[in-house]
Amino acid sequence: MTPWPFKTRDIPNLITSLRILLVPPFLWLLVQERYGTALLLFVVAGVSDALDGFLAKYYGWTSELGGLLDPIADKLLLIGALLVLAWLHELPSWLVALAILRDAFIVAGAIGYHLLVERFQGRPLLISKLNTLLQLVLVFAVIVNYGVFALPSWLLTGLIYLTALTTAWSGVAYVWQWGRLAWDARRDKSPSGV
Repeated sequence: MTPWPFKTRDIPNLITSLRILLVPPFLWLLVQERYGTALLLFVVAGVSDALDGFLAKYYGWTSELGGLLDPIADKLLLIGALLVLAWLHELPSWLVALAILRDAFIVAGAIGYHLLVERFQGRPLLISKLNTLLQLVLVFAVIVNYGVFALPSWLLTGLIYLTALTTAWSGVAYVWQWGRLAWDARRDKSPSGV
């Protein structure tokens, strides 16, 4: 009998991998405007994200692979959903452009810091976590609005502008953080310490 190829500590990574596999059917359902089923997959993806995070933290089942896969899964789901919803004219394209620009800027900044200053080991800022939460809530609300029942327009408008605000704010916060870290690292490496 062939032994099971995975260890218990691999469960969070398996859940994250399954979440990544949910992204294409979820996006296809959105494109087809099958909002009820798309909403179900979106909720399953959200629950799986919470579950793998809980297992990783509670049992200490963390890994470098998990640290890489989890944000990739989140971004594939969110950016994919934002793009499709903008294409369907259910979200403003400027908001999606802002979110993509912010993410590209953060990735470029992390790579630049890693190559030019030192190895980058960062944790998400609180404002970035809030931004991700608001993006999730916004996508959920838009799908509910178009597929389940109508939400008040002021609620959707408020979510759009709040998401835009935290998107811009978190981008600026990362630039500030990396600039400060780069300055401190440069100062520490200089012979005079100045």
